[in-house]
Amino acid sequence: MKVKLTQSELKRQRDALRQYERYLPTLQLKKQLVQLEIVHQESALREREAFLSGMKEAAENWSGLLVEAPGIRQWLIPAKVITGKKNVAGIDLPVFERVDFEVAEYDLFLAPLWVDIGLEALRDMVRLREEMRVIGEGISILRHELRITTQRVNLFEKVKIPETKEAIRLIKISIGDQMTSAIGRSKIAKKKIGEANGEGVAV
Repeated sequence: MKVKLTQSELKRQRDALRQYERYLPTLQLKKQLVQLEIVHQESALREREAFLSGMKEAAENWSGLLVEAPGIRQWLIPAKVITGKKNVAGIDLPVFERVDFEVAEYDLFLAPLWVDIGLEALRDMVRLREEMRVIGEGISILRHELRITTQRVNLFEKVKIPETKEAIRLIKISIGDQMTSAIGRSKIAKKKIGEANGEGVAV
């Protein structure tokens, strides 16, 4: 690491150190908030996975009836997935709101009696899968941001701050040496001037 051993460089390095030490706690706080949000989102995802698993088990009792209404699958495709946003530590995360489906048009007299209830149960599963997908997207965004923030924290903690402190130490030593040397030269010069004027010469 090469630094100029001057007073102006000393001031620059001190200003930089103050900036790093002021910014580091903000980065550390962001890192903690992101980690907490990841834990929260992963917990929410596990809850929904368990709920979906329960729904699938319940559906096994009547899923065989689907052969009576093969056209039902087209009404399970989401027409639109509506999401909002929430901000966590300066990061925009998607938030699931709802799924819109096309209106299921079928003959109420010809369709099996269970179709209404079955269709809604299947759509609930689709909604839950979409919600899980959105949560997964949020977790991916958070993990990416955590990697970047962790890299920045490490850069400040392990590189920038130690380097700056070392630069300040070296500059101080150099300036101290220069001052000592200047004082020494001043004394020698004063002595020579004194000798030239006859001071300290025995009469």
